[in-house]
Amino acid sequence: MADSNMLNNRPASAAANAIATIESIIGKDEGGRGMESLIVPGDLLDGATQLARLIPIGSDDNQQAHVVVLSGFPCCVDSDPPTETDGPPGTFAIARAALGLGHRVTVVTDECNRAVFAAASPFPSKIVFVTYPSEDKMTGGDWQDMKKLVKSADIIVACERAGPAKDGRCYTMRGIDMNERGLIAPIHKIVEMGREVPDIVTSKVPFVAIGDGGNELGMGKALQNILSNPTIRNGEKIAAVTPADSLIAASVSNWGGYALAAAAALVRYGDVEKEESFEEFLDKCVPTEEDEIALLNRCVEKGCRDGVSGKVEATVDGMPLETSMKCLRDIRDAAIGASL
Repeated sequence: MADSNMLNNRPASAAANAIATIESIIGKDEGGRGMESLIVPGDLLDGATQLARLIPIGSDDNQQAHVVVLSGFPCCVDSDPPTETDGPPGTFAIARAALGLGHRVTVVTDECNRAVFAAASPFPSKIVFVTYPSEDKMTGGDWQDMKKLVKSADIIVACERAGPAKDGRCYTMRGIDMNERGLIAPIHKIVEMGREVPDIVTSKVPFVAIGDGGNELGMGKALQNILSNPTIRNGEKIAAVTPADSLIAASVSNWGGYALAAAAALVRYGDVEKEESFEEFLDKCVPTEEDEIALLNRCVEKGCRDGVSGKVEATVDGMPLETSMKCLRDIRDAAIGASL
């Protein structure tokens, strides 16, 4: 688990400056949805530091720190699967980073998203994959498995994960109730359980969240800004209330996943003896454009859709694929520039 004092030991200035640049790259509000007011300056650095400097002190005997990544936003409610293209790429960028940093990783999503997320996984033999059904279908065994998962977690990261609003329901940006459609598993309970876990050294599992619209798990940290933002329609209804410790707001949540992965690589590389070049280390932690294009194509082959256009195609939030690839290039360039 991350040491609470580690944030006082900031990365070297070149890395910190590069991370600030990356934070600005993902926060330009490319989609024009008013996400700029959701940005918490410095939280990308804080979240990356937590991820990069994990110490395994969970309840099990594994010597690797355990990263639990939550995702899934089944907003295409009338489709099967209802899964959107924003989420899987960012999730597995974080999973890649966790592996590159020497951690082990579990990815958790809803049962309805199983096919897409399973196809998206770039390292299926190395990433544990868990799904849960809607709450009314959860068994006693499911709840026990969830508690065991939380007890072994050293950090929880959410990337484009639907978060409950003040009424406990999860909504699309258009205000559609996804719980009512039977699509949402009670994955937010993992965060709630992580707030107080008995029999481990600390009573709180760190929680880092990534979102782009205000209705994602962790966005409760920016709740008042969501409610007062005139660009976010239905804000009073859809705003997610669960707060993250570190909140990474991005124009597209996938971009936040790329940013967190690159920022964590920068922090870790500055902490260790240099046995390889930074570019080699970055490739372990951050996907290339070729990786992402192949991943998105695998998702689309399983019926994944653009959450804005509703089309089964390799676009994200209504933006061309090249827009996301340029963002990934810019993030990688900013990270590499810090090492020159």
